[in-house]
Amino acid sequence: MAEAEQPERLRRDREVTVDDIRQLVASATPHFSYQIRNRIRKLVAGLPTDHPVRVYAEAEIGKLERLGFTGEVRGTPNEDGIGPLASVSDHEQPRYLPGATKG
Repeated sequence: MAEAEQPERLRRDREVTVDDIRQLVASATPHFSYQIRNRIRKLVAGLPTDHPVRVYAEAEIGKLERLGFTGEVRGTPNEDGIGPLASVSDHEQPRYLPGATKG
C-alpha cells in the first residue's frame, strides 16, 4: 500500500469529508495502518483543529496507531487455532515516531 492519495481527494476545491476518512480506515490492517494514518494526516492537515472532519480523523488516527501496535484477531478470540496477527508488541503503546510525514 502506498501513501499516495487519489487525485480526486487532493483537488483544492474539494472539501475533505468523513466518508473520505471512513473509506481509508475501512481496509486497515496492522501492516498498513501507519500508511493509512499518514494519508489521513495529509488530508486533514489544512483543516482547523475543531473542524468535525478533523476531530473524527484524529480519533481514527488513534485507532490506527493502536491497531499497528496491538494487531487484530480474525474470527472470535475463543476459536481454537486462530490467533492474533503479528504486531509490533503486545505491551508497546503508540507513540510518535519521526518519519517522512513528521508524525
